[in-house]
Amino acid sequence: MADEAVAERAAEPASQSPQSPQKPQKPQGSRSPEAPPRGGERGGERGDEQAKGEAESPDGPEAGDDEAAERAKERERAADRIKDLTRDPLAEEDGEDGPTDLAAAARARRAGRKLLTSGRDFTSFDRSRIGHAHIGDINVSLDARRSGVAMRGGPVPEEELRRLRRAHVEPTGYVRLRRALESRRLLVLGGAPGTGRTSTALALLDEVTRDGTGEGGRVRRVDPHQGEGVRGLVGEVNGGEGGRRRGTGYLLELALDRPGTLPPDEMDLDQLASTLAEGDAYAVVVVSVGSAANPLLAGRYGMVCPPAPSRELVTVRLRERLEEARGGPEGAKPWAGAHGGAAGAGPSAGAHGGAEGAKPSAGVRGDAAGAGRLEHAARLAEDPEVTEAVGLDDLRPAEAELLASLLAEHLLGSLTREELLAGCRSIAAVQAHEWFAGVDRALAAPPSGDGRTPVRSATAALFHPVAFRIALAVLGGGSHSAVSAAAHLLTWELSVQSDPDSTPSRPLFCDDPESDRALSRARSDDGAIDVAGAEVTGRLIFYRGSALPAAVLAEIWERHFPVRAPVVRWLRLLADDPRPQVSVRAAVAAGELSVRDFEYGFGELVRPLAEASSPRRRVFAATALDQVAGHASHRKAVRKVVDDWSRYGTASLRWTAAMTLGHGRAADSVDAALDALARIGVRDQGRQLAVASLNVVRLLTLPECATVLRRLGQWAEHRREEYQDLALVTIVRLATTGVDEVLDDEPGTPLGDRGDWPLLLALAATRPELTGTLADLLWTALNTARSRDVAFDALETLLRSASRGEGGDRTRPGLAALLPALTSDEHDRQQLEWLLRRMMRDQDRPLTTEQASALWRLAVPARQRRSDEEESHG
Repeated sequence: MADEAVAERAAEPASQSPQSPQKPQKPQGSRSPEAPPRGGERGGERGDEQAKGEAESPDGPEAGDDEAAERAKERERAADRIKDLTRDPLAEEDGEDGPTDLAAAARARRAGRKLLTSGRDFTSFDRSRIGHAHIGDINVSLDARRSGVAMRGGPVPEEELRRLRRAHVEPTGYVRLRRALESRRLLVLGGAPGTGRTSTALALLDEVTRDGTGEGGRVRRVDPHQGEGVRGLVGEVNGGEGGRRRGTGYLLELALDRPGTLPPDEMDLDQLASTLAEGDAYAVVVVSVGSAANPLLAGRYGMVCPPAPSRELVTVRLRERLEEARGGPEGAKPWAGAHGGAAGAGPSAGAHGGAEGAKPSAGVRGDAAGAGRLEHAARLAEDPEVTEAVGLDDLRPAEAELLASLLAEHLLGSLTREELLAGCRSIAAVQAHEWFAGVDRALAAPPSGDGRTPVRSATAALFHPVAFRIALAVLGGGSHSAVSAAAHLLTWELSVQSDPDSTPSRPLFCDDPESDRALSRARSDDGAIDVAGAEVTGRLIFYRGSALPAAVLAEIWERHFPVRAPVVRWLRLLADDPRPQVSVRAAVAAGELSVRDFEYGFGELVRPLAEASSPRRRVFAATALDQVAGHASHRKAVRKVVDDWSRYGTASLRWTAAMTLGHGRAADSVDAALDALARIGVRDQGRQLAVASLNVVRLLTLPECATVLRRLGQWAEHRREEYQDLALVTIVRLATTGVDEVLDDEPGTPLGDRGDWPLLLALAATRPELTGTLADLLWTALNTARSRDVAFDALETLLRSASRGEGGDRTRPGLAALLPALTSDEHDRQQLEWLLRRMMRDQDRPLTTEQASALWRLAVPARQRRSDEEESHG
């Protein structure tokens, strides 16, 4: 019966016309549902200031009427001002792109920070150490560019082939590659540099020529600089200087990524295959994956060489290093690519497939201590700290060799754990160095002897791979299309910087996503993308390793100074992008770059954008500054800059300072941040009060939120109206701001699990000790004339959150905590009743009787509901 009475009471005005309201039967002192009941004093807080103007004027009734009318107009202007200040301060954008989506920006910022904050910010190595990764007594060459282009032609020594038999790990599909070579005599093998494609080619040739005479070397490298590539190889197979060599295997590595280089056509390959068959010979032509090599790999001779599995690589190299340390026989270990082995079999498969007659290593077989050490080394390789230090999802052969050497030296006592981790961190730095060192060397070559200048028309094709790697370091985790578009923008900037007198060409149909991923060690996956405030499924792209983004940015910024200018221009272009996944991620990267050279980054990126007229550019500068403040070495400098801007800066600089303070790291304490925000908000008659209030709300997501609420109460009691307005606007904004718009925490935290909640309800549900303070602050806004209208709209937003779409009732615990504290007396319950009636009469979104009753039951305890029922029925 009590519930029916509540429903009847809440639904009573639903049948009345809003144009001719009739007062329903309710307790004495209630008002018409067309206007909220006026408030009184609550616990000594400031009440309704409208009561101040209701006394009679000493100048007579007419003067009193005029003053009352003027006061009414003033109250209306004050209410309109509060309403304007509660609007989104980021909605001042010029153009038609609209304001920045705060929720999408927060998600993009979290993703960017996670991508670039990997504990390796200042990992740097001297160039002499990077070139060969010389760490301690380990000297292992990792230069992936040492391909056949850099090697002279000639026979491959048998000693090198024997070592290859011991150490080579078959990639998945190795048997298929061997059968293709045996049947066609010619194999065009594609792969990214450093993935072991050359080792696989040599292993294939060693197998298929095992029965050869060996005269003059049964496996030979062909110098691509002599002859005409494939045509030159035809001549060598046909005769050469020493006549035809039967049963010989030839290895030719073609560099097709240089400007003006054309791949061989199908007829040349057919002629080479025919010549090889006549001479009972074999050839493997190694090319890098890419648009130039695609026709070759799509032809009858082309196949892609997959990388070898990382774990097997490390295990084989570890066994080899430990055997060397124990003085084991060099030839005791079986060949990893034995005949008949299953494709991709690991080292534990016994000689990689168990070739007939293969014997296990004598040292490992007969020494239990050695086996235990190998097992210990394998566990160490899987250590989370070691894995994080390496920061790569998969290792290439040379990288596996270095890691195995580091692990072995650590187990043997030659390296401390700190030196081991430092060596592991160097691997990603070496990869980044190889990607960018000497990219444009061909363009910088001197003119030829005939006086002609080098051909520069292919700069776009030359720079696109490096531009893609930089774009992936900045925007990794975003959509593939966004990364690709940004890469093309950067390609243009690099081309113009390289040759400012020429307009670079922009090929329109040369994109090859698979090649981009292979050449940049990237992977793609389906994931959520923010589009117009909604999340949709799209194709995302990432580096295959958390260490690569920071390593790439460090390489271009610290080792290639001329590239800074085009990168800065490119980042400024990204700052104007309306998609937070682009502009905010770029801002995080800009902050990381500024850490490495704060003078340059601040002068070229942060300060110019902080003074921009566009709020989006100022948000970029604020995000970059906060990223810098995340580094203890630069935090003091950032705090000095932000404090100066908040005190003495222009309007744009103060606005940027406010957005930086909202992140919580640009001031010595939360109190200091609130002092600065108040200073910004009340200055110039509250011109920037809106952005100040937004960032006060953002500070409420910090553990010190009780401090923020205390200061809000002090501002509400302040004698100056500007401070009162700052408190009122912040309270209303707190009720209308979603958690996901201001939170930096990942899902899994108390607030992070409530991303779709209004922040006020999320705080009430997760911080019960703050519920009374939150209710008192909201009560103050509801009972202050100039904020009453927007405060009731905000309360309606809170109430509707419990009855919105799918999963909306999740906010009921927050309302159950807040509403009883907000409606502690009869007057407060009258206000709630009035609002529920207004919501039930809403023509667009009417609240049902059941929903109104449920909300009433949340607000009014059962005992109090029985008392109300008795009073309403006399």
